[in-house]
Amino acid sequence: MAWTKYQLFLAGLMLVTGSINTLSAKWADNFRAEGCGGDKDHSFQHPFLQAVGMFLGEFSCLAAFYLLQCRARRQSDSSVETQQPFSALLFLPPALCDMTGTSLMYVALNMTSASSFQMLRGAVIIFTGLFSVAFLGRRLAPSQWLGILATIAGLVVVGLADLLSKHDSQHKLSDVITGDLLIIMAQIIVAIQMVLEEKFVYRHNVHPLRAVGIEGFFGFVILSLLLVPMYYIPAGSFSGNPRGTLEDALDAFCQVGRQPLIALALLGNISSIAFFNFAGISVTKELSATTRMVLDSLRTVVIWALSLALGWEAFHPLQILGFVILLTGTALYNGLHRPLLACLRRGWRVPSQEGEQERLLGDSRTPINDAS
Repeated sequence: MAWTKYQLFLAGLMLVTGSINTLSAKWADNFRAEGCGGDKDHSFQHPFLQAVGMFLGEFSCLAAFYLLQCRARRQSDSSVETQQPFSALLFLPPALCDMTGTSLMYVALNMTSASSFQMLRGAVIIFTGLFSVAFLGRRLAPSQWLGILATIAGLVVVGLADLLSKHDSQHKLSDVITGDLLIIMAQIIVAIQMVLEEKFVYRHNVHPLRAVGIEGFFGFVILSLLLVPMYYIPAGSFSGNPRGTLEDALDAFCQVGRQPLIALALLGNISSIAFFNFAGISVTKELSATTRMVLDSLRTVVIWALSLALGWEAFHPLQILGFVILLTGTALYNGLHRPLLACLRRGWRVPSQEGEQERLLGDSRTPINDAS
């Protein structure tokens, strides 16, 4: 089945904005500028402020939802009106998980490479599968268990590649190991978030863009308020600012004022997360959930290739093996092998995508916030 121009646009938008999201955050981390009070040049390491910006991008998804709602009403689409009443506080627990997991990942991104960061996020499959069995009463298919085992093997290979790679003064071996472990810890929290969303949010038939927007609102407000006590909490070696505190938002604003390109990187991060969420949900509706998974895997390749081209990291052949194993695990867990086997049985004819398509307003069952 040939893709339309609109479907190609959505696929390209998801791939580009998803790549920009990680690359822009890493780009901001690579800048050095003076801080407040004439402090000497130092790296822009403000993960919690960056997380606030990401939640602002998620919050903007509410605008996209209401635009779609107005359009659907003009076209007499009743799917918008069938949503059950719900309390916005329903989204507070997953929003807290999102806030914690995202903050940990931004801290980790300061310590490790962008490609390893993206690859190690595949660990979410392991914990999501285990938690869905424990708390949702699901039974995983043998292929899903095999996918989990493959993902574990892939994570070991990627971690080994990080250990054997050459490290510069910015990314010491101890920092890389700590960063990799923080990413995996963050995936445990993200998996809890996904289980909470499926257990409580989906039963109310909430549109994914609306759910992302509400969670973004909670994350933005709560984390913005937490920046105040973080300004005074000592963080020792985990701090990246001259004052040695958990976060110094004033220092960040001073650095942005002295190096305007940091503002451009932050703006790219904020806007890309909003467009990525919209494009991802639209791809699921217009094409399939499998297509979305494939595009998300391609995003890792783009991030890896650009990081190498920009000289942000050194090439290690083990990363290729690790990525292939992780991709295999993701494919097995998400059932990508089924349409491939169907193609072989049908003499390489491409099966219809109608069974995989999901409606944009009401019936999506993909993780509503798997793009942070």
